[in-house]
Amino acid sequence: MKRLSIFGATGSIGQNTLDLIRRERENYHIVALTGAQNIDALVSIALEFRPDCVVCADDSKFGTLKECLAGRGVEVLAGLSGIKDAAERPVDLALSAIVGAAGLEPGLRAMQAGAHLALANKESMVAAGALMKKTAAEKNVNLIPVDSEHSAIFQALIGEDRATVERVILTASGGAFRCWTLDQIAKATPEQAATHPNWNMGQRITIDSASLFNKSLEVIEAKELFDLQPDQIEVLIHPQSMIHAMVGFQDGALMAHIGPPDMRHAIGFALNYPKRKHLPVERLDLTNIGRFDFQKPDTEKYPALRLAFQVLEIGQLSGAVYNAAKEIALDAFIARKIGFLDMAVVVERVLERNFVNSNDYIDPLNLENVLMMDQIGRAHARDEIKKLTIRT
Repeated sequence: MKRLSIFGATGSIGQNTLDLIRRERENYHIVALTGAQNIDALVSIALEFRPDCVVCADDSKFGTLKECLAGRGVEVLAGLSGIKDAAERPVDLALSAIVGAAGLEPGLRAMQAGAHLALANKESMVAAGALMKKTAAEKNVNLIPVDSEHSAIFQALIGEDRATVERVILTASGGAFRCWTLDQIAKATPEQAATHPNWNMGQRITIDSASLFNKSLEVIEAKELFDLQPDQIEVLIHPQSMIHAMVGFQDGALMAHIGPPDMRHAIGFALNYPKRKHLPVERLDLTNIGRFDFQKPDTEKYPALRLAFQVLEIGQLSGAVYNAAKEIALDAFIARKIGFLDMAVVVERVLERNFVNSNDYIDPLNLENVLMMDQIGRAHARDEIKKLTIRT
């Protein structure tokens, strides 16, 4: 029986994971489940799966959660200390599906405790890729990507010599605004940006898909996970969202991973790795699909991509600053303090403020340094948002 913890159990990745586990309950023991604001969902899955412990990230919800689970034989914890406690409990596999930089420390602690890590939290690699890889190597645990694009690359590279890889191609649907003009995008509302044409995801990640900030994070994540150079990474708009990634080799071969837009494929691969098991996902009929379309992304419409490659060139802890500024800018857009295109303006200014003409070097293999730069990025992003709102 596989012992499993799920960090971010109430989100879309967590719910899809539980859907797969539900189908073969006899093969899993859930050690820990964590959630944030959705207490009703957290209580419901705790009653169904009976984990050893349940953690609410929001301290203020602790009393409600404890009352709902009283007498059920489930330990209830809350806050950052509770998440850290859960992360350090021995398991075979930990799924990191907490959104944002908040997912970094639980994933690190889980690996330090000896767990293999199924990583759906791309921000961990963006902010602290070197530290994540160093920890996995030291603890001799697998770091298995759960993002559909990186899972696709990971699968395509099985049995291959990494030195023969020429390039990887990440695909993007183009999000809600793929067919919009730049003028239309400038006036986009949070509600419009939160509607994805192909995937069913949460509000924040769907808006990130519309801006391609999500893809920009994946560019940085790909570099870190697979030790790529910036010029080895390409991005193509692929509206069908069925080719998740491609890997090109030095002999000209191009290996594509094709599948339905269903996160259960990548999750199921991570749950069962290194084996493959039957998954309840659609089997594609290529005769019905008929065609696959591709186009180069317009960096005027999607400036986040340009900024991602700038981060790759800067290196150091620019990824931590980039992600932190992006999260604060996204908050401001959702709150209608800034416009859709202003998010990239904020992030670019924060990068310039911290890394352009700076020769400072900060060790990226130290968690305290990563967290420090994360906080600096957030503070500077708030400053830049204030400047934008004052001018408007």
